[in-house]
Amino acid sequence: MRMRRRNNLQPRMAACESVWIHEPQSLRGNWRSLMPGCRELRVEVGCGKGKFTVETAEQEPDVLLIAIERVPDALVLAMEAAVAKGLRNVFFVSLDAADIDAFFADDEVDLLYINFCDPWPRKKNAKRRLTYHTFLEKYKKILPIGGQIHFKTDNADLFAWTLPEMERCRLELRNVTRDLHANGPVGIMTGYEEKFYALGTPINRLEAVVVTKEPGLADTKGEPDTEETE
Repeated sequence: MRMRRRNNLQPRMAACESVWIHEPQSLRGNWRSLMPGCRELRVEVGCGKGKFTVETAEQEPDVLLIAIERVPDALVLAMEAAVAKGLRNVFFVSLDAADIDAFFADDEVDLLYINFCDPWPRKKNAKRRLTYHTFLEKYKKILPIGGQIHFKTDNADLFAWTLPEMERCRLELRNVTRDLHANGPVGIMTGYEEKFYALGTPINRLEAVVVTKEPGLADTKGEPDTEETE
């Protein structure tokens, strides 16, 4: 994500201490201590400016939401929005999704959101995609049987590539759609999603359910084939 530099970034982030987790590794296996009795623990990978994050937390106050964002200039906006609304069920961390299983314990997370991630369109960068099988296997570790990944993107090529990648990882696909808002807005939108919807760009969405902890075929039989070009 490329964003302009925010003025007074450090003091603005410091003002958001109530929702900013500096040492997420210390909470591994104990995230629910932030909100004892929460109905679910959900993680959003790449929350951006936090529109989806904050509105989801606001609508479901009994759910604990942990939002991951590596770009400080986006993170501060998301945290400020949560603080402004006085939310007590959402917290923010800056970490690499490639290490997500080092910060969350096995079976600890109920639901994981991936919204409009970087498609990394060049074949040589496929391993950076948040739906690449190495990422998916780590998500499977922190999700229990029955846990879900909700994925949305405007990028039709990424979506088409992701479907077999998830199937190779033995995830069960449900509610797959290539035009989520065909009959009007559905669910909470991200900021990007609102712009895409206004432009008439179809939004792709799916739900992937963990049905086995066994490693996927992508890990046991090498790299999946792809039609992509440089």
